[in-house]
Amino acid sequence: MRILVTGGLGTVGRGLTEQLRKRGHHVVCCDLYHQPDEVGFSVGTDIKEPIYARCDIGKFQQIERVFERMGPFDYVYNCAAEFGRWNGEDFYETLWQSNVIGMKNIIRLQERLEFRLIHFSSSEVYGDWPELMTETVMDEYEIKQMNDYAMTKWVNEMQIRNSSLQYGTESVVVRLFNTYGAGEYYSPYRSVNCRFLYCALHNLPWTVYRGHSRTSTYIADTTCTLVNIIENFKPGETYNIGGSSLHTIEELSEIVIKVTGADPSLVQYKESEILTTKRKVVDISKSIRDLGHKNKYTLEEGTKLTSEWMRKVYDI
Repeated sequence: MRILVTGGLGTVGRGLTEQLRKRGHHVVCCDLYHQPDEVGFSVGTDIKEPIYARCDIGKFQQIERVFERMGPFDYVYNCAAEFGRWNGEDFYETLWQSNVIGMKNIIRLQERLEFRLIHFSSSEVYGDWPELMTETVMDEYEIKQMNDYAMTKWVNEMQIRNSSLQYGTESVVVRLFNTYGAGEYYSPYRSVNCRFLYCALHNLPWTVYRGHSRTSTYIADTTCTLVNIIENFKPGETYNIGGSSLHTIEELSEIVIKVTGADPSLVQYKESEILTTKRKVVDISKSIRDLGHKNKYTLEEGTKLTSEWMRKVYDI
């Protein structure tokens, strides 16, 4: 298959690209930065077969020329997005441009070129839903979105549904639940797993908000499941991809301390964080049934592997 991965330099995009190529697919990826294996649109290309393009999907001309120059594609995995609720608050202009306008740009091309789309939504669309988060919750209840990031992801899902009804486009939506692991470079806007590990390894204090529970999914488990989508593609489906074991943020912090040997006094505790989901209990039965989703790595195993990767990357 010929496949395009947008946001191919991100944590999930990079791992997904590697997995797809291991299975023999021809994969082109695009992202915001220049790379040595990229195509030169006007200046010419020095390497024989470029497999990367610099592209902002929020700019139609940029994503259109990727398809014109490097297509056609059978499938597109749309990983490109501004990620995270606080990132969305601080960079809301870019968030809406990339996530919503960018999604519409891809849909317009899908309507013209008829490729199949796998779009990355988020567990954030469930808001503060207190019960089991099954894929049908969003169809049966009116969920109040808790931040701009969540709003953009729910807008994306509606954009995809409308295009399917009007133009017959074929898409699958995946809602990821706290994927972490090797390849996730630190910034203050990254996952709580990444931030805790980075601080622990650099002897920096970190804050634990009490009263929140999550599942965590190691990156290798997530990407294996994502690759399986094209082998059993069911247009119109939505899948939760998450962990099987619920843990508190306090428990995650304790595992980080155990794995890194950090001083427990580095941890600061505060009460529940405002406008943040308290408890995310996810139903992953459909992704297990259709996509063979497996959680092979426990939280401690995944945290240890991520810690080892960080030690190498940051020369610790």
